[in-house]
Amino acid sequence: MKKIGLFFGSFNPIHIGHLILANYILENSDMDELWFVVSPQNPFKDKKSLLKDHNRLDMVQLAVKNYPKMRASNVEFSLPQPSYTIDTLTYLHEKYSDHSFSLIMGEDNLDNLHKWKNSETLIKNHHIIIYPRVFDGEKKDSEYLQHENISFIKAPVIELSATEIRNMIKTGKNVRPMLPPEVFDYLDGSSFYK
Repeated sequence: MKKIGLFFGSFNPIHIGHLILANYILENSDMDELWFVVSPQNPFKDKKSLLKDHNRLDMVQLAVKNYPKMRASNVEFSLPQPSYTIDTLTYLHEKYSDHSFSLIMGEDNLDNLHKWKNSETLIKNHHIIIYPRVFDGEKKDSEYLQHENISFIKAPVIELSATEIRNMIKTGKNVRPMLPPEVFDYLDGSSFYK
């Protein structure tokens, strides 16, 4: 059975922090591949600042083209919106019955995991890999810290956000070091985020 890690996100835009984290997880786990699942609409985020789905997918495809174990996925583009992780996982299990899927998420998501659609089913039936994140506020002890399907990986903590990158682009600042070169070139010749 092929082991796939699913890294969900808006990737608005994808940046080097995403790639560093994805590579670290691939190199320090038994995963065969990691799929960047580009979400058309996260139920917890405002859609106004999002680039069009195909533009974000294009950037992810450009960013991962030199990484044979990474791929961009548009699976949620054809599913009902907003996108719920449990629905996407159900669809993927039906489509790829010979694959085993693990969910990759930041530690900050643990506090709100109980608000996710069918969160108990999600945790019961899927392995979840948690990577460390910087917390703005107080770190809470999540009820999920000891769950058998949740494991923590000591990946590097990358303090880089797509929101910050968008704001820097808007104000004419240099974001070249923060983006994969192909993504920088894609954005540099456009009016995106300006």
